[in-house]
Amino acid sequence: MSLANTRIAARLLAVVALAALTAGCFQPMYAEHTDGTPGLREKLAGVELPPVEKPNASRDARLGVEIRNALAFKLYGNATGASPTHRLVIKFTSNRTSLIVDPTTGLQTNEDVNVDAQYNLIEIATNKSVMTGTTFSHVSYDLPGSYQRFARARAYRDAEDRACQEIAERIQTRLASFFYAGT
Repeated sequence: MSLANTRIAARLLAVVALAALTAGCFQPMYAEHTDGTPGLREKLAGVELPPVEKPNASRDARLGVEIRNALAFKLYGNATGASPTHRLVIKFTSNRTSLIVDPTTGLQTNEDVNVDAQYNLIEIATNKSVMTGTTFSHVSYDLPGSYQRFARARAYRDAEDRACQEIAERIQTRLASFFYAGT
């Protein structure tokens, strides 16, 4: 065996040894615990999601239901939540802005749906806030011609739904981080 082959073998052996040493450090975030402590899925299932307070039959009320439903699916999956240990209170504002106006017709060709959310995680046993945060979603969509009213309304609604999904995803990620790392 030549000197070059010996060096390559020594380097490979060092890499394998380092990999073996760090293999025990990695633990999947959603792994089940064998020591009896609740895993992340069980902790997330213990988050109660009260309805978002918005005026009935308003556009924001629909967005509140959409955010809550998307978040419930992300936290609980297809099951219902466990007995609640925490309550998540969500407040949000939404608006839409015109981004691009066609100079020839003066009509809008692109709009942006903006949803800004604030959330507060409250421990039910002590009724104390244990985590607060804010997040946002800005989703743009193209407006079809001026004679396509239904297509305009549907594009707006789809953009709102995408914004709500993003808000739910970001809140779920933050909750998972809180329950996993405690921060």
